[in-house]
Amino acid sequence: MNDGEVRKESVRIQQEMGGAKRRSRAALYADLIVGRPGWGALIGHELVMLISSWIPGALGLLLRSCLYPLLLGRCGRRVSFGTGVVLRHPHKIEIGDHVIIDDNCLLDAKGNNNEGIRIGSGTFIGRNSILSCKNGDIVLGENVNIGFNCEVFSGSRVRVGDNTLMAAYSYLVGGDHDADDVAATVTEQGSSSRGIDVGDGCWIGAGVKVLDGHRIGQRAILGAGAVVTRDIPAYAVAAGVPARVIRDRRSAPAGSVA
Repeated sequence: MNDGEVRKESVRIQQEMGGAKRRSRAALYADLIVGRPGWGALIGHELVMLISSWIPGALGLLLRSCLYPLLLGRCGRRVSFGTGVVLRHPHKIEIGDHVIIDDNCLLDAKGNNNEGIRIGSGTFIGRNSILSCKNGDIVLGENVNIGFNCEVFSGSRVRVGDNTLMAAYSYLVGGDHDADDVAATVTEQGSSSRGIDVGDGCWIGAGVKVLDGHRIGQRAILGAGAVVTRDIPAYAVAAGVPARVIRDRRSAPAGSVA
C-alpha cells in the first residue's frame, strides 16, 4: 500500500453466508476455501487434503511434499508441510525453496482481487501459526522465522523482511474494524487496512502486537509483550504498552566500556 492509502473491505464471509440460501453449499465452500470455479478444482483440492493432510510421520511428509504443490501457485524445492496444514485459495500461494511449514498451520490467501501469499526461501513457520488474507497480500522474505501460535493478518499488504524473527504468540494485525457509526454494529460497518511493513533483520519478541498502519525499521527489536501503535525507526529497541523506543542499537549501552 502507498503511504496514506486505506483499503476498505466489507465483512465478506458473513455476507456470503447470509446469501447461502441462493447458492449451493458446494459453491459456497468452493468460493471460501478453494477460490477457483468448477468441479475439477473442488474435487482436486478435496482429494489432496483427504489423502495427505492428516497422515503423520514420514509417509505424511512425503505425500504432502508431492501433492500440495499441485494446488499451489508455485512451490520450490524441498518444501516440508507438517500434519494438518490447511490451504485456502492455494493457487494464490507461492513458496520458495527449503521452506518448512509446521503442524496445524493455516495459509489463507482468500480474496477477490489480491495477489495472495508469497513465502521466501529458507523461511520457517511454526506450528499453529496463521497467515490470513482478507483480500490483502502477505509477503514473507527469505529466512524469516515465525514461532508457534503467531498470526499475520492482512487486509491490504503486510511485508516481513528477510532474516526477521517473530517469537511465539506475536501478531501482525494488518487491518482494523470501522466503528464510527454508533447506530450500526461493528460487523455491519466493515473494515479498513493501511498495511504493515517490517524491515530486514528485525526481532519481534514473544507476545508482541503490531497494529495496522505502522512500519518497523530494519534490525529493530521489539521487547516481549510490546504493543506497537506508532512507527519504530531502524535499529531501535522498543518495549512497553504502547511501545516506546528505549535506545538505538548502534549506540553503546549505558555503563559499557568502549
